[in-house]
Amino acid sequence: MHRFHINISVADLEKSIEFYRTLFGEEPMIHKDDYAKWMLDDPRINFAISLSKGHRGINHIGLQADTLEQLGDIQERLRAADAIVFDQPDAHCCYARSTKTWVRDPDDVAWETFVTHEGTTQYGEDFAPAAGARPEPETRCCN
Repeated sequence: MHRFHINISVADLEKSIEFYRTLFGEEPMIHKDDYAKWMLDDPRINFAISLSKGHRGINHIGLQADTLEQLGDIQERLRAADAIVFDQPDAHCCYARSTKTWVRDPDDVAWETFVTHEGTTQYGEDFAPAAGARPEPETRCCN
């Protein structure tokens, strides 16, 4: 089964955690100095917030697959849609190691499709494709 994913860049992490804790009625499953994540079943969403000194608001959206086979199905559909994709077979970001594929939709919204393999103790560095260009590691995904 797939899980919808959204990452929002925020100015005040603790204030945002309090807001989303109240909205969702539960604590984040991951709470770091620069990042928090809820894995909700109703609605089925991987909802993350990241501290940002720059842009605030929706950073990217995506689909989280449970298996590499499910991710492969999503990747095939992205390629069939004639989208330029950027694969990251061993990404380290948001306190996790994952296999990812990035794409931008026709209106330049960044989409991340991924399978998480394991948690890590470091935030890590990960890169989303730059807007309007062939995907290159130019901007941090969860800034």
